[in-house]
Amino acid sequence: MSINTPLYTGIFVIAVVLFGWSCFRRFRLVTLGKAEDRFHQIGRRIWDTIIHCLFQQCSISRSYPFGLNHAVLFWCFMVLMIANTEFLLHGLAPDYVSLSRLPEGIYSTLVFVFDIVSLLALIAVVLAVIRRLAFPPQYIEARSPDAFTILSLVALLMIAFFGTHASEIAGGTERAAQYMPISGFIAGAFLSGVSASALETSATVFWWIHALTLLGFLNYLPYSKHMHILASIPNVFFRSVEKVAVQPREEFKKGAIFGVGQITQFRWKDLFDSYACTECGRCSDVCPAANTGKSLNPRIVIHDIKINLLKNGPRFIRKEEQGLPLIGGGDGKGSVSEESLWACTTCGACMEVCPVFVEHVPKLVGMRRDLVEMKARFPQELLAFFENMEQRSNPWGIAPSDRAKWASEIDAKPFDAGKTEYLFYVGCAGAFDARERQVTLSIAKVLEAGGVSWGILGKDEKCCGDSLRRLGNEFVFDRMVKENIKIFQDRGVKKIITQCPHCFSTLKNDYRQYGVELEVVHHSQLINTLIKDGRLKLSSGNDLGKIVFHDSCYLGRYNGIYEAPRDVVLSVTGKTPTEMERRYDRSFCCGAGGGRMWMEESVGKRINLERTEEALKENPRTICVCCPYCMTMFEDGLKDAGAEDKVNVLDLAEIVAGALK
Repeated sequence: MSINTPLYTGIFVIAVVLFGWSCFRRFRLVTLGKAEDRFHQIGRRIWDTIIHCLFQQCSISRSYPFGLNHAVLFWCFMVLMIANTEFLLHGLAPDYVSLSRLPEGIYSTLVFVFDIVSLLALIAVVLAVIRRLAFPPQYIEARSPDAFTILSLVALLMIAFFGTHASEIAGGTERAAQYMPISGFIAGAFLSGVSASALETSATVFWWIHALTLLGFLNYLPYSKHMHILASIPNVFFRSVEKVAVQPREEFKKGAIFGVGQITQFRWKDLFDSYACTECGRCSDVCPAANTGKSLNPRIVIHDIKINLLKNGPRFIRKEEQGLPLIGGGDGKGSVSEESLWACTTCGACMEVCPVFVEHVPKLVGMRRDLVEMKARFPQELLAFFENMEQRSNPWGIAPSDRAKWASEIDAKPFDAGKTEYLFYVGCAGAFDARERQVTLSIAKVLEAGGVSWGILGKDEKCCGDSLRRLGNEFVFDRMVKENIKIFQDRGVKKIITQCPHCFSTLKNDYRQYGVELEVVHHSQLINTLIKDGRLKLSSGNDLGKIVFHDSCYLGRYNGIYEAPRDVVLSVTGKTPTEMERRYDRSFCCGAGGGRMWMEESVGKRINLERTEEALKENPRTICVCCPYCMTMFEDGLKDAGAEDKVNVLDLAEIVAGALK
């Protein structure tokens, strides 16, 4: 086989220059985003990248059986990168760059591996095509021309590989022919008896097909949805080293712009996320809003951000105004609808399943901030909520003096620094909601029985601000946090017990952004510790029937607390709770997070009804929750399902309090 080196060199140089220019044009747009440090803890980042990328940890999952096929393609791609790099360089200097110059043992091993891996890649491509034609998943445009173009190019590369080597084997010019079983089989089956000149021509033609396809594939990537091939591994490297449980703080000063109203107001990592997104649709598959007929689709949101960046980025570089609005553009291509933004429950399920660690929720909250703080445009029902929070520090606008009314039945003492170990942070629901007050009393009863030193702030307690922050009202949240921190510092509060996972997560994670380190414990954790330490004496006479357990998003996904409440149920009843189909880190949201507790659900099916029906499939007598929001949503769901007389909803603390001797 003879290679026209000057011709190939010219084509190679043009292709590489075009590829470099395309990548520069695309990736320089990322620099339009705000600065953010994603370069700390380099060692951990490298290790995480190896674990998640090389071992394809997120692709191989029991929930996504076709992920194994993707993993095979990825591994084949990594192995064949060696072969293809040698192939491209060999064309430039055939007398100097060639694997055949390696020692016999090394060369034979390599060509054997490349031969087998090429077959595996071809099989994986065929399976991917069959899947898209016969079993297309609902959450991706599986039959898009882009997808078939990429698969066709990969298949053509494999065919050209086999064609080239089979021709060389049949012509007797491949010294390691006995180590290439697939190419050898093709040579024997299809090329036996072919003249030497024809085999020479065949090898040359397949070589050029391989070269042009490889260089064409390279230049197609930056303009296709498969740009994630270039961006996904770096995106894993730049992932948040901690659980994404908070949103960035804002600096409130004169002339500042708040929230994200145009593409340049995102952080650079947010923009890089849009390139890294594989558009696999796993986020949409688990999104409670998308699953119940809402307009929100996390995958589409990230795609719209990328489209907006590609369209507006060059304009910003030229110092021009944005042409396509980021929010509410109308046609939905490159703009995120306001309806979609307000549909999010911030449950975090999208981020939990993303194989390349795209951070969806902070982007949605950032755009909510623009609507609330810059445009004063938000759903009408939030007006009263915002006013009540700002004026009386609770969602209902109830007088702060009523915060301690729940304690009229018991001897709840004020928190006294030096004498009291824990502050029992009751929260708005625990103080004002009639149903949740029963949970508050149950927690107090358990704390007393366990000999815990605790006290309350009473009328001086304020809302933690969780819903404010998730709804985008960062200004009021910021003020509320500073007021709370001052109260905690003035009172000498170091340890806090919460009954609400939203209070728990906000005090534990969000307040840390303000330089405050509090030891915050959720009541499920503390109760579990009290039981294990033998400080609670439990009876076994309280039969609650079959108990189904529900994982709260802000207790589970955001803070990793899964086993403590289950251990408590086991300790009380002697039986592990029944699990729903969607559980642990794949649990389905109750529908109240992200401030949705204070908004109506007028589109599609109610999220809480979807979750309640899932619980009812297990035929429970009791649904166990650990969150005030979940309590409300399940009780409302049971009414909608006509099952409120058959099934009870109990907080974990109520179950324990009922079992105390």
